[in-house]
Amino acid sequence: MGKKADKIKMFFEERNWLTGQLLIAMPSMIDPRFEKTVILVCSHGPEGAMGLVINRLFGDLDFGGLLNQFGIVLPPGAPEHLVYYGGPVEPVRGFVLHSSDYDSEATTRISPTLHLTATVEILRALTEGAEPERALLVLGYAGWSAGQLEAEIQSNGWLTAPADLAILFDANIENKWQLALSSIGVSPTMLSSDMGHA
Repeated sequence: MGKKADKIKMFFEERNWLTGQLLIAMPSMIDPRFEKTVILVCSHGPEGAMGLVINRLFGDLDFGGLLNQFGIVLPPGAPEHLVYYGGPVEPVRGFVLHSSDYDSEATTRISPTLHLTATVEILRALTEGAEPERALLVLGYAGWSAGQLEAEIQSNGWLTAPADLAILFDANIENKWQLALSSIGVSPTMLSSDMGHA
């Protein structure tokens, strides 16, 4: 590993890696699957990273249709939830990203205010009034091998920002990319799709 790569690794280690942070796609993002996406990093460490896209919907699948696949009936009057596209890896795998007021043995703590649960039980909770105050239902995820995410950030693929619950759970999906940029004082007009590499 070269000196530059060592410095990048130390940078992330000193900041507890990027777990619980947002990734904001730069206009230079060449992968169309991630164009103008905002991703919550759920885990990041020396072995790689995993995150969930929070500003794309999963096609035409609705909450009731998803529940039917698990034999759960959506009761009349139960709250509806949008189904988000979390990324291209394992698109049939489901997650619920939620506020910390819901907890179970299967819940993963991303930050003090943000948790992740991937069980059928939380799907039932979402229909029975035992749901967390805020929740995003997500299918699929984004994954990076060791060093891959760091390299993409170094080559200007992503900006990073603290996770803001108001942005994460905003119902206006179309605005999340711009809101995430604004949260770190960046305007989309300041960004060029052909920015040079640092």
